[in-house]
Amino acid sequence: MLYYTIKLLVTAILIVAITEITKRNTGIAALVASLPFTALLAFVWLYVEGSPLSQIADLSYQIFWLVLPSLLLFLLFPILLKQGLGFWLSLSLSAAATVVCYFALLPLLRRFGVQL
Repeated sequence: MLYYTIKLLVTAILIVAITEITKRNTGIAALVASLPFTALLAFVWLYVEGSPLSQIADLSYQIFWLVLPSLLLFLLFPILLKQGLGFWLSLSLSAAATVVCYFALLPLLRRFGVQL
């Protein structure tokens, strides 16, 4: 149980740190947020838990492909905000567009032999 508490605390501290850094400097916060900490933490937790290295490698490979459609959110969200659509509507539309891109990408990846 202590192990899961540590995992939860480390992950939560990372998210809180990014939001606090944002209040002081959005550029540095963007840099920290853009680092693949979530993936790195997942790799470390899996390794510590004794997962096979092939499973960790597969996860890394799959994350690579799934990052691509998520980039749309980071492009579309600020554009919609600057158009005056408001936070929640901009976030919802950006997230919806990203989900559509995920669903469009999956069959395309399968067609080229990438299994997720």
